Amino acid sequence: MAKIFHDKDADLRVLKDKTIAIVGYGNQGHAQGANLKESGLDVIAADLPGSSAWKRAESDGIRVMTVSEAAEKADYIQMLLPDELQARIYREQIAPHMTEGKILGFSHGFNIRYFQIVPPRDVDVVMVAPKGPGDLVRRTYQEGIGVPCLVAVEQDSSGYALKRALAYAKGIGGTRAGVIQTTFTEETETDLFGEQVDLCGGVTEMVKATFETLVEAGYQPEIAYFEACHELKLIVDLIYEGGFMRMWNNVSNTAEYGGMTRGARIINEESREEMKMILSEIQSGEFAREWLLEGQAGLPVKKSLEKIEAEHPIETVGAELRAMMPWLQKK
Repeated sequence: MAKIFHDKDADLRVLKDKTIAIVGYGNQGHAQGANLKESGLDVIAADLPGSSAWKRAESDGIRVMTVSEAAEKADYIQMLLPDELQARIYREQIAPHMTEGKILGFSHGFNIRYFQIVPPRDVDVVMVAPKGPGDLVRRTYQEGIGVPCLVAVEQDSSGYALKRALAYAKGIGGTRAGVIQTTFTEETETDLFGEQVDLCGGVTEMVKATFETLVEAGYQPEIAYFEACHELKLIVDLIYEGGFMRMWNNVSNTAEYGGMTRGARIINEESREEMKMILSEIQSGEFAREWLLEGQAGLPVKKSLEKIEAEHPIETVGAELRAMMPWLQKK
């Protein structure tokens, strides 16, 4: 069973004399930075001068400076930049200031797991990863609840790395909900696998295939959109709130029987074998190499696929139908 830490297991005083630099004041950065500040910790932010993130940090009352300046000043450096930018910025602006005793923190393990960032041996390397977007991390902190987090220690030079990471997790509100201990490898590989097979890749392909099958069979695109895409949120919300049984108990008997007897014909042994192959590519580093080369080339495949996706008929039909639902415009 996983080890789970709560408020009583973490002590903010561990970081009371540390300056924490949030490198990348974006989605996660603004939430973690503001929460840490309100928890009474010394926080600075680092981003591009004049950028919207820089201005946001200033409006949040957080001192903001260049990455190099922040890395020099900080004791705890939290990397919250996009994965594909971290290694270069680390080498150029942070590595010269990674002196003995500092703490290098992450909220995703990609660059450590795939050796894009190799810190010196005399620093702590830790991860605190909220399992929710930045806006939720911020809102739940303000509500006194918090978002569950993962915590991991890759390198414990000080002997106090876990205590420091847990103090950080407490500072952003994570220990209120619970912090699950993991490793950089486990977090990275499961995160990539979930994104590719289920959350982002698998679900969008399933929705498009459902839509295309209905339209090709002669059904109206608008009706196909509702069945393939629109109603998916209703189902996912039920699962999110109470698991599979809450969902099954809240759909019709017809839907339950049809889903239980036909679902395995869609996600079958062939599907599972492909999932294992994708997981193997993640574990071996093959996907990481492909993604890093894609970034170096200027993201041509990513941009081309985005163009194809944007031109799919389901996007045209969906935009027209969503215009009939004004409550969605408030999101």
